[in-house]
Amino acid sequence: MPNLEEGITVDPEQCGGRPCIRGMRIRVSDVLDLLANGLSHEQVIEELPDLKIEDIRACLRFASHRFDHPVVAT
Repeated sequence: MPNLEEGITVDPEQCGGRPCIRGMRIRVSDVLDLLANGLSHEQVIEELPDLKIEDIRACLRFASHRFDHPVVAT
């Protein structure tokens, strides 16, 4: 199970190979969706009590790194 970012793991046998948090069945996209819908970090933890604040930060770093590449316009 590769560790893509501290606390973010991918297992082809879990959640369709999507990035998850610390090997749990909580996908990075689940956390990002909650944040995008306006929940605070504390509210996300209330919704997903197995998470820690560091997990939410890891999700944000993961997303940031995934989109941190140049786009060449032609």
